[in-house]
Amino acid sequence: MQTFDSDGVPIAYIDVAPKEGEAEPILLIHGFASNHTVNWVNTSWVRTLTGAGRRVIALDNRGHGRSGKLYDPEAYGSDLMAEDARRLLDHLDIPRADVMGYSMGARITAFLALAHPGRVRSALLGGLGIHLVEGRGLPAGISEAMEAPSRDDVTEPTARMFRVFAEQTGSDLKALAACMRGSRQTLSRAEVAQIEVPVLVAVGTTDTVAGSGPALAALIPEAKALDIPNRDHNLAVGDKVHKAGVLDFLAARP
Repeated sequence: MQTFDSDGVPIAYIDVAPKEGEAEPILLIHGFASNHTVNWVNTSWVRTLTGAGRRVIALDNRGHGRSGKLYDPEAYGSDLMAEDARRLLDHLDIPRADVMGYSMGARITAFLALAHPGRVRSALLGGLGIHLVEGRGLPAGISEAMEAPSRDDVTEPTARMFRVFAEQTGSDLKALAACMRGSRQTLSRAEVAQIEVPVLVAVGTTDTVAGSGPALAALIPEAKALDIPNRDHNLAVGDKVHKAGVLDFLAARP
């Protein structure tokens, strides 16, 4: 991995050339408690996209993976994390890229598309539907689950799932607790209606975390919804229907 300085925060990233083709860039932004490897490499997204002629850039979000760890919730605003992504594009001299995020990464992508529409060729929002606006999804207690002495002290099923996942990914639990407290901003209906770029909203049909994908897509002028059949929040990310839908969308967008 390589690292650059994003306003004082070290951000780690990979930059993978396509196997062949025109090398159009796509930036990948992972979800909470994950990292670029778990979200994008292990699910074969990097291989799929480079095989389709894309230059793939994927970062570890602040507080995650090999990027800098911060312990103040105010350091994890979605707008701040979107600026990490923008600065990475600046660092690589990429004027505009397709941007794909999953879950928390989709939230960051939406904030980036709203703040810097000229830098985002298209926005692919995976694992996040109407809860971008309505603000529901994950239960309370995720931060406390990260701070619990042991996973055995966490009884709420979703909170326990995230604690186990965080341990499996070797994450800094204290940084994740701060991130969860600081990164759950919503956008208003008026704000998402101002997103000008082509958008794909891809959500599993059994995902209870994201909220309705079609409901969010209906609020965004140039958005399409992709249902990923019989997949929940964890399994939708690497699903073949998801990959095929993304490739089709990228091939068709202006």
